[in-house]
Amino acid sequence: MPAAYSDQFIEQGTTFNTVITVNDNVGRPFDFTGFTMRSQARKSYYSNTVMMTFTATPYGSNKGAILLTADASVTANVPAGKLVYDVIVTETASGSITRVVEGQIFVSPGVTK
Repeated sequence: MPAAYSDQFIEQGTTFNTVITVNDNVGRPFDFTGFTMRSQARKSYYSNTVMMTFTATPYGSNKGAILLTADASVTANVPAGKLVYDVIVTETASGSITRVVEGQIFVSPGVTK
């Protein structure tokens, strides 16, 4: 299944929450039961430095969506500009890893500290 593409916009120093819907190969909501999730953002696909880590959890009654969150203390330390991110899931039973979402993040600088 190809990863969904979803760009995100983050304001420095604010709490970030977004819900991303993910469908399986036949268009049904992806069932995240039995999976764990991880999500990171970096300056580029080739960077070794993690700029921020999201909390990623299944969202909604059909579990076909992902809630990505980051506290204001996390976003305050992310430099303004463009980042890339993805969300990968690991099937607990088999250990199989799948990238389900990818995209760019645009971080706008904060003024009020």
